[in-house]
Amino acid sequence: MTSQADKVLLTIFLKHDQSNNLDAIQSRLKASEWWDRFPPEGVELVSWTVAMGFGQIVTLRLAPHLIPLVNVELERSAWGVFTTECFPTYDFIPVRERIKERVKNGGQ
Repeated sequence: MTSQADKVLLTIFLKHDQSNNLDAIQSRLKASEWWDRFPPEGVELVSWTVAMGFGQIVTLRLAPHLIPLVNVELERSAWGVFTTECFPTYDFIPVRERIKERVKNGGQ
């Protein structure tokens, strides 16, 4: 079993293909079973945000060995609807809190 410490965050930018309207996008996503298949089994959905005029920003938490599964699912069902960019990410809040405390105590 994989613990939270063994997992990584993956942020995915799903940029809208503006040559399609919303009805065409939704039809294509339905046909590819996007809403049932993404994110894949074993992958935790952390956040899913819509950025108007851009697309969607999805953050997933997963074991590193599941990254290829996410990639295949993006290729199978998101391409043609979105252009995709993927970035390994991490939660900066604990780091920020350590820095804030260090600065408060005279450090940098």
